[in-house]
Amino acid sequence: MMTSFVFVAATGNGLPYGIPIHPNLVHLTLGLFIVAIAFDIVAALYPLEKPIFKFLAIPATSSNLYDVGWYNMVAAAVITFFTVAAGFYEIILAQPPLDMISPWGLGAMDTMLWHGVGGVLLLALIVAMTIWRGLQRYVWREDRARQVDWSYLFAGLLIFALMFAHGTLGAHLGGDFGVHVTADRLIRSGINPNTAL
Repeated sequence: MMTSFVFVAATGNGLPYGIPIHPNLVHLTLGLFIVAIAFDIVAALYPLEKPIFKFLAIPATSSNLYDVGWYNMVAAAVITFFTVAAGFYEIILAQPPLDMISPWGLGAMDTMLWHGVGGVLLLALIVAMTIWRGLQRYVWREDRARQVDWSYLFAGLLIFALMFAHGTLGAHLGGDFGVHVTADRLIRSGINPNTAL
């Protein structure tokens, strides 16, 4: 028991490992989801863009663009389970300051609560979007040139807005409250990070 406490304290960030996992997985989730929706938008607008691709000598077809959208959406759904799991594990280990307020007027505990609930909501939405995308690809629009409905693309853009708000809550946790930020924790402990790191 004492060994694990010493190891957690030795990392300086309050975690049993040196670099937080959740923020790295978050960016992977974001990138995969954004690329998936972006390529589906480009593919849906392909008839307008075809002359540009031809002029630039880019051998793109709408089916290839849709493939990129589909596989990135599947990857986003899979990785988001790990992102949320890592987030909850790291929230359990968090020791946020209780005397601070975020720019949105929330305390650290409220921010963590909303960030956790938002993570589960986004996981559900990404999985739902993946199922919706799969049904369009293999059942509803299988024989059509445009694989996705405009409503699907619009829903993806709305999820972008939710991701922005959710990501801002996460940024408040790290940037404003210093949750799992080594330098912030050292400074709050009265230790100079320049000499300790």
